[in-house]
Amino acid sequence: MVLFAKSVLRQSNAEAANTFSRWMGTLDFFSLMGAFLSDSYLGRYLTCVTFQIVHIFGLMALSISTYLFMLKPPDCGKIGQLCEPHRPIEVAIFYISIYLIALGNGAPEPALATFGADQFDEEDLEEKKSKTSFYSYFYVALNIGCLFGETVLVYIESLGHWVMAFWTCTASSIAAFVLFLSGSFRYRHFKATGNPISRFSQVIVASMRKTNYDLPSDGEGLYETSGREGDQMNGTRRIPHSNGLKFLDRAAHITQQDDITRMSSEGQTPNPWYLCTVTQVEEVKCVLRILPIWLCTIFSSVVFIQMLSLFVEQGAAMNRRVSKTFHIPPASMTAFDIVSTTLFIVLYDKLVVPLCIKITKREPKPPSELQRIGIGLAIAVLALVIAGFVERLRLKHASITEETSSLSIFWQTPQYVLVGVSEAFVYIAKMEFFTSQTPDGLKSLGMALSMFSSAIGSYVASMILTVVMKITTRKGEPGWVPPNLNDGHLDRFFFLSAGLTALNLAFYVVCAKRYKFISLGKREEGIN
Repeated sequence: MVLFAKSVLRQSNAEAANTFSRWMGTLDFFSLMGAFLSDSYLGRYLTCVTFQIVHIFGLMALSISTYLFMLKPPDCGKIGQLCEPHRPIEVAIFYISIYLIALGNGAPEPALATFGADQFDEEDLEEKKSKTSFYSYFYVALNIGCLFGETVLVYIESLGHWVMAFWTCTASSIAAFVLFLSGSFRYRHFKATGNPISRFSQVIVASMRKTNYDLPSDGEGLYETSGREGDQMNGTRRIPHSNGLKFLDRAAHITQQDDITRMSSEGQTPNPWYLCTVTQVEEVKCVLRILPIWLCTIFSSVVFIQMLSLFVEQGAAMNRRVSKTFHIPPASMTAFDIVSTTLFIVLYDKLVVPLCIKITKREPKPPSELQRIGIGLAIAVLALVIAGFVERLRLKHASITEETSSLSIFWQTPQYVLVGVSEAFVYIAKMEFFTSQTPDGLKSLGMALSMFSSAIGSYVASMILTVVMKITTRKGEPGWVPPNLNDGHLDRFFFLSAGLTALNLAFYVVCAKRYKFISLGKREEGIN
């Protein structure tokens, strides 16, 4: 998208980076909306089907609009060869197309990942082990698709064949949709559990209504359904009472006005706006506890967005020649990120862990999800520092007459590889953590929180870049990220990002040490 924005839409480096950041942020924002619909009303299967259709329509609209009026003259759109300015209606159609793609891709993503994990039973030891591996291979599958897109499709696009590339994406999306539908009669389904916003509001309101009541210190006298009532009817598991956030326990505190004995004898259930179950209260506690961790994962997404935008722009200003006739597209360097991520995930259990056992002479305790996120954030800091030093080296070899440098683009390899290893640690651990630490009825929301941190990271990346450019362009200066990178200081921007990510890591360590993990009961029924 960065190359399309520069070559076809005639945007500058900073404008193209912001266009991509906002689009990525909106895509991940739609994941939160999709998760809400999935957990509340549609269920995970219908959510996947509905929005995949939207995705196909968006790709078709982009392909048709690009063919009809975006490429003028017809041979424009190559690197360094700009297209003619477009009319506002043409630009508007383009943006509608790409945001339909964002909706169709983002909304079903948390439901799709959670729906796949639903096919494994956590209470079966073998299936539980397979479920742990599922998230890793799910991310590997995404990376394999990205590898094709960032190499073959990017090369086609760099030659100006945007229409061919977009129709290839459309055909792939249709094929994936048909493949998903083919397994419809064999899937395991969970029922939607209702509006979580209503359930959360009930806990807040009920607890505020009982602020004058004293709670027993041992958690006794709190209301919970028995047998197969309430939460057990839809297959969700109970959550036992936990210490902490005790002000919310008042929502489950039984008072004389609640008259539970009479209601039970008459087969009635209490009004949840006055009395909630312990499980319902603990659902709210779970979400509140993971919010600090969620906030800390935002900066890992900032690094990833910079890799997809500023790393590409940095590569475009380097020597891309591989042979006399072939120049590597700068966006294809992300293949090093994808390959390193995939190899690390595949080899982690088969090579890294056995090697640790051989060296230490004992079987190591695998790092928890929180520890893996911390390791990934530390590696991300290192990647940004290296990117800054590579930029300084690029500037030393910069051409005086051209916007490029004689430094080979392959000097970017270490920063891409490190970002890939960071992804392998952070992204999979985020998926496992947020889905395991949310109640059964909110699993898609947990996955969406993982993805929504990427959305906020996209907007944060755009905001940081905008603020930096506004400050550094005062008094007629070109700024740190100008159209010609040889006139700027992209290295300083990378070092600034590394410093902010390091501060975020320190805050994350504090939050991770204070985190208390969820405890779930056994599931009874509710699976089809």
